[in-house]
Amino acid sequence: MNIPDNQNYSSPIIIYDGVCHLCNSGVNFILKHDRNKIFRFTPFQSSFAKRLLNQNNVSINPTDTIILMMDEKFYSHADAGLKILLLFGGIWKLFYLLHLFPKFIRNGIYNIIARNRYKWFGKADSCLMPSPEISERFIL
Repeated sequence: MNIPDNQNYSSPIIIYDGVCHLCNSGVNFILKHDRNKIFRFTPFQSSFAKRLLNQNNVSINPTDTIILMMDEKFYSHADAGLKILLLFGGIWKLFYLLHLFPKFIRNGIYNIIARNRYKWFGKADSCLMPSPEISERFIL
């Protein structure tokens, strides 16, 4: 699905590392629990993600974190993950209480996992392609 440069983004967009097995598992987790199908996904390796980050002068390195774009704001690291869980609703909202921990603690733990994710979980040679059943939720 291609979105023109001038389109408003009404759905939250998750930018993730498309070759990271942990990141792909996270996307599958979100797909499973996103009952209202509000999230759209794009690997940071895609031309769309690069254009989106560039046009919005986002200086966050997408290789270090998951990025959530919602309501024209960008969230990264632990904040992105917690915001995603909050948007799931239900019992998942309780995880947002982790937001009460200082940011340096949340992101410190996040960064340890991010730095070691290829070593611990592996890396693919290329981005995985979504199945036809879920392809409309991906922006490439």
